[in-house]
Amino acid sequence: MVDCIIIGTGPAGLSAALNLKTYNKSTIWFGSKSLSAKVLKAEKVVNYPGMPSVSGAELFEAFNAHVQAAGLEITEKTVTMIGSMGNSFMVLADNEMFEAKSLILAMGVVSAKLLENEDRLLGRGVSYCATCDGMLYKGKNIAVLTNDPKYEHEVQYLAELAAEVHFFPAYRNPGVTGTNITQSLDLPVAVNGENRVESLTLRSGEVLPVDGVFCLRNAIAPATLMPGLAVADGHITVDRSMATNIPGCYAAGDCTGRPYQYAKAVGEGNVAAHSVIEYLAEK
Repeated sequence: MVDCIIIGTGPAGLSAALNLKTYNKSTIWFGSKSLSAKVLKAEKVVNYPGMPSVSGAELFEAFNAHVQAAGLEITEKTVTMIGSMGNSFMVLADNEMFEAKSLILAMGVVSAKLLENEDRLLGRGVSYCATCDGMLYKGKNIAVLTNDPKYEHEVQYLAELAAEVHFFPAYRNPGVTGTNITQSLDLPVAVNGENRVESLTLRSGEVLPVDGVFCLRNAIAPATLMPGLAVADGHITVDRSMATNIPGCYAAGDCTGRPYQYAKAVGEGNVAAHSVIEYLAEK
């Protein structure tokens, strides 16, 4: 068990990881080694202290150099579930369990809108993890939705198990092929079923019968990721110490609300890390 698990490698997660490293706290840091797509794509950043009119690429290089200098390690596994165990947290990532005494959520803003009934049918035909639940659908008819080509190997994996795969990519030029894969741009808008998934309603109005739906996205809505977490208007509710309503769980960055700015995210990551240090000392 480590002292803290940090989820998210944007400015808030980086700030938290650096501060915990300074205080010799053991961590597992989940996210992308590319750190933040938002940072990389920024044309100009004009309000970051000490770096006037810096490009996103230049800011990324500075962040990445700090990661390397500090000896921080990033675990590139997709977190699909978090559970509070009272005095610790269990995190499921790519079908592997990790445990920590505290938690910092810094995953940014989830831009993908949930399908109607997606959250209600999660675990009852809706899944966010191909390797976790794929075997449950061996020989069955499934749908797979994804917004990033990096999940295409998981689509191929599911195609090896399922009888039929209805593939809905939300990006251009997908590279998934297979005799049992049907690709469509008529994207789903709702998952249907009472106690389990029975079908999808597509944007055209067509109803497609399926046994299961895999939603493979870059991020999962915080309240879905961690049941019981207080949210308001799509953002995690925190106090000035960045504490959530769950003891030992803190949040920082865009996921806590506006303004969506790097300087704000870095400051919140710093506060969250120091709150974790105080929390661990009290424990």
